[in-house]
Amino acid sequence: MKSTSLSLIAGAAALAAVTGFAALTAPGDGGTTEAKAATRLPVERSSLLCPAPGLSDLAETTYTSFTPAGGSDGEAGTAELKQSASATAEDGNKKKDEKGKKKADPEKPVVSLKEPGKPATADVSGAGAPALVGTATGRLAPGWTSQQTTTVEAGGSRGLLGVSCTAPDTNFWFPAASTAKSREDYVHLTNPDDTAAVADIELYGPDGTLKSDVGEGITVPARSSVPVLISTLTSEAAVDVTVHVTTRTGRVGAVVRTADEATGSDWLAASADPAGTLVLPGIPADATSVRLVAFAPGDDDADLKVKLLSKNGAISPVGHEELHVKSRMTAGVDLKDITRGEAGSLLLTPAKGGKGTPVVAALRVVRGKGDGQEVGYIPATGPVGAQATVADNRAKGSTLSLTAPGATATVKVIASAGSEGGEQTVKTYTVKGGTTLAVTPPVPSGLKGGYALTIRTESGGPVHAARTLSLPQDGVEMFTVQTLPYDGGTVEVPAVEQDLSVLDD
Repeated sequence: MKSTSLSLIAGAAALAAVTGFAALTAPGDGGTTEAKAATRLPVERSSLLCPAPGLSDLAETTYTSFTPAGGSDGEAGTAELKQSASATAEDGNKKKDEKGKKKADPEKPVVSLKEPGKPATADVSGAGAPALVGTATGRLAPGWTSQQTTTVEAGGSRGLLGVSCTAPDTNFWFPAASTAKSREDYVHLTNPDDTAAVADIELYGPDGTLKSDVGEGITVPARSSVPVLISTLTSEAAVDVTVHVTTRTGRVGAVVRTADEATGSDWLAASADPAGTLVLPGIPADATSVRLVAFAPGDDDADLKVKLLSKNGAISPVGHEELHVKSRMTAGVDLKDITRGEAGSLLLTPAKGGKGTPVVAALRVVRGKGDGQEVGYIPATGPVGAQATVADNRAKGSTLSLTAPGATATVKVIASAGSEGGEQTVKTYTVKGGTTLAVTPPVPSGLKGGYALTIRTESGGPVHAARTLSLPQDGVEMFTVQTLPYDGGTVEVPAVEQDLSVLDD
């Protein structure tokens, strides 16, 4: 076999891997064999990272792990969330806790999912709960989702804190963080891999970069988690700060835990990637304060139209119809009680048309008044696409917001079986173009325990979605909002047809 023939085969295969299409031509015959178009197949492995929830001795945390049914017919596989290596090392020689009770085996999974279509849950208490590192394989991998929900009834960390455990990445944007004196915001960095990761944290305030000498080269040990108090990275206090996390080596999961003296705590998830048009879905109907924070990471300023998509159509907030965002400066605007008793979603579009200047954005939402205030965050998020899931739902307290910023769309909402019993329930909704539909989602018949909601786009679209979980405590409107972007349950795989005629002399 000639080396030139081998090179031709290798080159054509590489082209197919990149483009999903290959054409092989046998020397001298002029014939061409075309490969089939790329196809989408279920992923075979997924990773998720949950930050350490420990806030106080009063913290009660529930983990819910779920994979939608029907995503794959592959091998059985596993889906487990385990304590990070740092927690394992700390607890290695401690067989009992401070009260003399036998401690859980740090090598044993905190949550282990057994089958698609039925969630698995676990509860932990106190401030010492560690970060979790998780992997799903086989038929449990496509669409694997986990949520961490923590309730703290009193103290400076009071609140209902919810976060969808994140996939590892190398780049995260967090508008709506703060270095103000009333705030205590931490960036939690979790490394899923067997080698150390090195991360940089950049901070941007209303006037540009906040000077920091300690935000660079932060080492996150293998399979471990590191919390970083944002206010220790700079001496400058700013109400609105955009946090940018990147890695020099390795990858991490990143999420920001915020705490405010007056409005309590919640997790701030990363914004969708910078784009000219953004959707921030799921503002509760009874929001008493809504603050929009946006950041333009490029060299150009951004001019944005601001619209609230309510159940009856688009509304421009009086006095805030447009927002100017200077390059590499964080812009914040108080939209007050923009919803006026009607649930909605915020739509940001280029003021001058076209693709516009890419931005990232998030909302800081407050419910209640006085001592009964509670805070939640809504980052800009991508569309549901083929499928998206939120894992932790209860018999009462969930509100599902569906937004169609363009064309009218139809979605199927699947309420899974309960973690301790109950049968799957399915309901279909139509969302008119340019509106937000807020509904009480379906509940599994005979529900026992918690359940998951999976949304699938049936027609039209795109659709953006968010779920609000409300658990009032002693007059405080405790709540948390999780957005539902596409779950990445499938991947495009190129197809190549073999033509052995290229081996002919």
